[in-house]
Amino acid sequence: MMKIVKVKIEEILEKEKLSLRAFADKCGIRHAALSELMNGKRQNINFGHIEKIANTFGIEDINKIITLEEK
Repeated sequence: MMKIVKVKIEEILEKEKLSLRAFADKCGIRHAALSELMNGKRQNINFGHIEKIANTFGIEDINKIITLEEK
């Protein structure tokens, strides 16, 4: 089976008790880009976005930001 990369935005939103808009403002990432990532509508993942999320929320384990899932 094929695997896809999933960005765990929903899990981080829940943990941090933030709306997507507040998350976007805090990270400095466009709301539309985060929405597309969260909904699997984006084909490419910008490593800069991953770095911003990690730095903003003090995440040291990349597995808390991205995962591989069965398609």
